[in-house]
Amino acid sequence: MTPQRNTGAGAEAELPEYAGHYRLEECLGSGGMGVVHLARSTSGMKVAVKVVHARFARDPEFRGRFRQEVAAARRVSGAFTAPVVDADPEAERPWMATLFIPGSTIAEQVKRNGPMNAGELRRLMAGLAEALRDIHRVGVVHRDLKPSNVLLAEDGPKVIDFGISRPKDSELRTETGKLIGTPPFMAPEQFRRPREVGSAADVFALGSVMVHAATGRGPFDSDSPYVVAYQVVHDEPDLTGVPDNLAPLVTRCLAKEPEDRPTPDELMHALRTVAASYDTQVFIPPQRALEEPEPGPAKGARQPAGVSGDTGDAGTPGEGGTSEAGTGGRSGGGGRAAAAGEGQPGAGEDGKRRRRRRRTVLAAGALAVVLCGGALGAARMLGDGGDDRSGRGNPGGAHSSSPALADWSVQPGKGAGEDARGGSGGLPRCVYGARLLVCAQSGQVSALNASDGRVLWRRAVPGGGRSVEAPALAGGLALVVTDAGRRLEALDPASGVPRWQRDLTPYPGVRTVGGMLLLTAADDTVTGVDAATGRTAWSRRIPGLNEPYFVSFAQDARPLAYASSTSGDRRRTRITAVDPTTGEVRWEERFEGTVVPAGAAGDSLVLLSEGSDYGDVDAVLRYRPGDAAPRRTALGVALQGARATVQGDRVYLLAFDGSLVAVDTAAGKELWSLQTAVSRGSAPSADGEHVYFGAADGRLLAVDADEGRLVGQTRLRLGAESDKVVASLPAPTAVDGRVYAGAPDGTVFAVDGRAPQDW
Repeated sequence: MTPQRNTGAGAEAELPEYAGHYRLEECLGSGGMGVVHLARSTSGMKVAVKVVHARFARDPEFRGRFRQEVAAARRVSGAFTAPVVDADPEAERPWMATLFIPGSTIAEQVKRNGPMNAGELRRLMAGLAEALRDIHRVGVVHRDLKPSNVLLAEDGPKVIDFGISRPKDSELRTETGKLIGTPPFMAPEQFRRPREVGSAADVFALGSVMVHAATGRGPFDSDSPYVVAYQVVHDEPDLTGVPDNLAPLVTRCLAKEPEDRPTPDELMHALRTVAASYDTQVFIPPQRALEEPEPGPAKGARQPAGVSGDTGDAGTPGEGGTSEAGTGGRSGGGGRAAAAGEGQPGAGEDGKRRRRRRRTVLAAGALAVVLCGGALGAARMLGDGGDDRSGRGNPGGAHSSSPALADWSVQPGKGAGEDARGGSGGLPRCVYGARLLVCAQSGQVSALNASDGRVLWRRAVPGGGRSVEAPALAGGLALVVTDAGRRLEALDPASGVPRWQRDLTPYPGVRTVGGMLLLTAADDTVTGVDAATGRTAWSRRIPGLNEPYFVSFAQDARPLAYASSTSGDRRRTRITAVDPTTGEVRWEERFEGTVVPAGAAGDSLVLLSEGSDYGDVDAVLRYRPGDAAPRRTALGVALQGARATVQGDRVYLLAFDGSLVAVDTAAGKELWSLQTAVSRGSAPSADGEHVYFGAADGRLLAVDADEGRLVGQTRLRLGAESDKVVASLPAPTAVDGRVYAGAPDGTVFAVDGRAPQDW
């Protein structure tokens, strides 16, 4: 292969054209240890690849440090860090690929635009505190947090470059007399006791970074690193220019003794008292201006443009336009990443969208929609396993030429007395059916009219702690897990009146499939219960199944319950399909490697192949019972923590780091990949036009299903406890042209799914 030349600072004679199977396209930056390149995988996904300088590649000690960097970066997984995609520390020129994150560094941002304002600083500090919490809780100390190692991405700051980080249990120690770090951002103990540096050193660096972001200089400022070192150890920091409401926190971070500094958790708690509007999403492009609410049954309901009586300017583009993350060009700052593309769509795109909205999609069949609920313990899931997968060949998501639909939002937890925390019941988890939504929150369940959001009824239920599951609709009733998972209540969805109850204490596994409720006992006995009556239909041990915890999918042609069992060496997985009405095994198949059922497409089962011990998804399988082997579609890049939805022949996967990938299982190919910059997103749902998913800050996002472009997002809806991480976000539901979603502020809202550009 022809070598690629580097003409930047510190250029080496030749640089490789590839690192692994990643093609190096351009130099993003060069440092003392290596060069960072923008690169692409075979599927076209952008990554940032760090390639070690040749002179260090021959140094055994440095190779050891690079292995440590890779190990540390792999251990860290959070919303405010850049995840590792791939690495080869044993290559002739060691390299590591991380997710390419659009955005400039703090250093570039301040140099280009000057100091940040108070609101930006508050949210930056909160994001950095959460990043350090994620880093420290896996036993890693970064040791080189500085403005050039923090990227300002759309969804908040991202800490990068673990080049001198060290796991607390590492055998690799700092050499005597050798200081490692950047003096203006090093803690006193890094100069005095470099072999005893702990996590508090990162908190000190956070304080120094905040001073730089607020003033353009550090708290200890001199051209001489020796003078800076003396100041760090002996002098008080200069906080001139730091906002008054943040200065006390920054002062605590810059305490000389490690034990006097706050922990990241203490910082996040303190920041909540600085401003009630705390969030970490300051870098999101501005949304469309929201219209004033129209009078209506639900709080916040409004009529969109084109509906009689609308006096707002819903058809007028808001400033900043729609952000299309992952599609943008280069950053003007020449930093580590390119800025996400912004701006209004061109006239051609607008015309295409208008034509798409006028198009009538003919479809037939029935729709079954169930939102994914949170897990109870390790395996308990109530409800059929899917989000709405209607649309392409499915009537529920078909977009028609009917008039625009009125948006609405409501907080069902309010109105009957707010909960003890003064909030609104927490994140709602809802299920759609019979033109209503049944929603569960902490301590209550309610039903909403799906057309306008009116609360039809509320019912207090025994507290379920912090883990709340979505209800399920089965047998014409709403099944709700209450009392911290110890009881199930079957409610009339129209009135909320209980029809029957069941003690769940003996059953660690609970699942609804079709009109049946399957209960798995500790002795592996499975009991089938008629969901309409609560009567036991059958009870048995299913041959060959140990700990049979089931999954099911609303779009399954013949509703079946699937149990999986993986061998201890992860080389084989057995999938067993059980008839929920009788408990009889319909089919059983063994697959190579570790596979997980993800959905159904007609008479086929869709599975995700996990190609590593970390559970990264590297392929999508489609299996029809009776076939000799499943059809396998490899992914260009393995996805960490991927959640999937199946819609016809297509599978959409959203990874933990925000990578959204579309796969056509009939054609056996990956269609497109988009980096959304949304970490910890919900499972996606899809219709014939768009893919929808929720973010932890309450946004609902829409991506064009054919082109893989971000086409719309709603405003933020943060809750009072925005410093807490939600373990599992409920997926949105797309049905009859509307998209329904829940948010951390306790809101359930509906938007017109046919026009996400107007959200």
